[in-house]
Amino acid sequence: MRRKIVAGNWKLNTTLQEGIKLASSVNDLVAKGLPENVDVIVAPPFTHLAGIKKVLTEKIGLAAQNCAAEPSGALTGEVSASMIRSAGAEYVIIGHSERRIYFNESDLEVAGKVKLALENDLKPIFCCGEKLHEREKLIYTEVIKKQLEYGLFDLDEEKLKNVIIAYEPVWAIGTGKNATSEQAQEMHQYIRHLVEEKYSTRTAEEQVILYGGSCKPSNAPELFANKDVDGGLIGGASLSAKDFYGIINSF
Repeated sequence: MRRKIVAGNWKLNTTLQEGIKLASSVNDLVAKGLPENVDVIVAPPFTHLAGIKKVLTEKIGLAAQNCAAEPSGALTGEVSASMIRSAGAEYVIIGHSERRIYFNESDLEVAGKVKLALENDLKPIFCCGEKLHEREKLIYTEVIKKQLEYGLFDLDEEKLKNVIIAYEPVWAIGTGKNATSEQAQEMHQYIRHLVEEKYSTRTAEEQVILYGGSCKPSNAPELFANKDVDGGLIGGASLSAKDFYGIINSF
């Protein structure tokens, strides 16, 4: 049975003190119990990683929100995969739609980051997804296929086992449009099909695929009921320990 995962991406939010308080609140709620087979991850800003690692219990994993495309060098302001690992993180989000859109990260750059993460014993949470105009032009499957082919499909089967895929319907985030549960399932199923085509049925069945759209306690049960949706990469709702725990308990 595939592991279920709920990962909270805090984005550009919280001071260190606020982050430690939020992490402690998540700790307290998770201590009350988790649904069977569910893993919890939090992804605070870089400045919080080492401090939050000290307060997290072993039930909660720690992720960075990005990593540099180079292992080291004269790159002021960048944070390398090895630095992230040394701060105690086990995961790193790579290729998030906001990185692709606002920071012009290419598929090839994302692919390089995936390999650096794996080389440093970090598990990538690899994001893929289509924009509104790509969905309206009905080319969204082509977009997803290209992102996977460039970003992941150079990996061998064993390395892919350490990657979590997150599907982001970029067209449904902050646009006033909503992705239905059926649309989420369609895309997760398609991604699993692409993994099967490239690798094997077994690898596809074992691949964890998260939903990275607007996920809240109110719609999480319907989304997570889909057979190919293995959890969520949660944005705004992860900034409330109560809402985040509500999503965790949606399984």
